[in-house]
This record gives sequence, C-alpha cells and structure tokens, in this order.
Amino acid sequence: MVSIPKQRAYLMIGDQVVADGPVSSGRRGHETPHGHFNVMEKDPNHHSSLYGDFVDGSGRIVRGGVSARSQSAPSGTHFAGASMKWFLRLTGEGVGMHIGILPGYPASHGCIRESVDGAKLFYDYAKVGTSIDVGDF
Repeated sequence: MVSIPKQRAYLMIGDQVVADGPVSSGRRGHETPHGHFNVMEKDPNHHSSLYGDFVDGSGRIVRGGVSARSQSAPSGTHFAGASMKWFLRLTGEGVGMHIGILPGYPASHGCIRESVDGAKLFYDYAKVGTSIDVGDF
C-alpha cells in the first residue's frame, strides 16, 4: 500500500504491516494515479523510455534530465533512459515503483520512488499480479 499524503509505502502481509519506508510520488502536473493496481511486470534493471540524458559516443552526458517526448537529441548524441532499478510496473502508461531520489515530497514524473532497501524489499516480495493500493490513506 502506498500513502500519497504520508509519502510512505507499506509492505503488508494480510492486514499486518511488516515493513514501511519513505517514497516520493508524482509532483504537480505528473501526479501518481490513485487506485488498485496489480504488478504487471518486474524488471531488475529497467530504464525509462521517456526521461534520461542525451549522451555522446563515449557515454559523456551532453544534456541531462531531458524528456525524449519533447526534446530532440543534439547531433552526435543519443538518448539514454534513466535507471529505474527494481522496477515494478503498475500501469500500461509506465507508472511503477523503483529506486529514486527521496527529497521528502512529491517530485517524480508519476512513478513511486523508493529507497534502495525499500525498492529491493518490495521487488523481492512482489510477484506479477501482486495487488498494490495507491491513494489517500
């Protein structure tokens, strides 16, 4: 279960909370969808197809923090998607749970960012089909 107002994720077994930790959900304009979701896919080394960096042939970042949807790659560069380790896909639009920066407030493009330990714990516990509720709990 993920509480958007509390910015916390709770690993539940039955009605018991067995672990919890901080998250960062979607910021204004990119709000994390609320609802009942089932894990659609697990990918331990996922990379974003929308957000990342433009890098040159040697791997040097030429322009960081870009949106592949709205920006074009400068000549001689290509798009490298942001790492989203321990990814659990919740929607067909790409929203999921994964490792990310936790500033203490909603800051993502819609995904639910978790700590390294939290993301690994949820990844190890969840199976494809596992239910995850996201909302104002």
